[in-house]
Amino acid sequence: MSLLDLKGVSLSFAGSKVLDAVDFSVPAGRIVSLIGPNGAGKTSLFNCITGFYKPQQGSISLDGTETLRMKPHQVTQLGIARTFQNVRLFREMTVLENVMSGQHSRTRAGIIDAILRLPSQRREEAEIRRIAEECLSFVGITEGWEREATTLPYGWQRRVEIARALATTPRLLLLDEPAAGLTSGEKEELIELIRRIRNERDICILLIEHDTGLVMRLSERVSVLDHGVMIAEGTPKEIQSNQQVIEAYLGVEEDALDL
Repeated sequence: MSLLDLKGVSLSFAGSKVLDAVDFSVPAGRIVSLIGPNGAGKTSLFNCITGFYKPQQGSISLDGTETLRMKPHQVTQLGIARTFQNVRLFREMTVLENVMSGQHSRTRAGIIDAILRLPSQRREEAEIRRIAEECLSFVGITEGWEREATTLPYGWQRRVEIARALATTPRLLLLDEPAAGLTSGEKEELIELIRRIRNERDICILLIEHDTGLVMRLSERVSVLDHGVMIAEGTPKEIQSNQQVIEAYLGVEEDALDL
């Protein structure tokens, strides 16, 4: 059974086709990777899934609910969260405040409640803080919560961004190059964290990643996008031996697939 389904998704900018009739799915309970050369359309596909781009054709659904007409915050409310290729934390906000912001789409208290500091608003704020603290602890950040988030080492900023995404209580988590800029040791910790997110929180994972060694170790299914076209899908072993995939990478990165 698929949690996420894309059918015939096409996206163009100024007459240039970025995605061409893409069919793609994420099975429930799986860790799935989306790979391909630079410019293949991977991040554009993420932007379509999360509501930032509106495809000219096709359909996108999460657990049977169509999302194409939804705004990004509505897609988040439905259960899709993401991180970005370049870490996007709020400047001049603490670690804890950044993660608390992930609950924004789930809050119910209005501006009057906030101004008057009504009991309902205070209870909601306490619950938001509790969720944020729990998410930070889950990703391994147990101290320094009052520190400005953008002053943290880069690897820790990545963890804060993941914690913020978890605070939205997603069913599907999209990770855009989560290993970029990490040391080998940090990548090992990332692999373990992603597995824990799936196993302990029952959250499906879809990641874009150029570190194909990490992809092949972590993923249960790999999809390959090239020039906006989905050219292959299968297990890591099947993808490593797929001649069309190998040819798509020739001249881009000689040992891209560790072959």
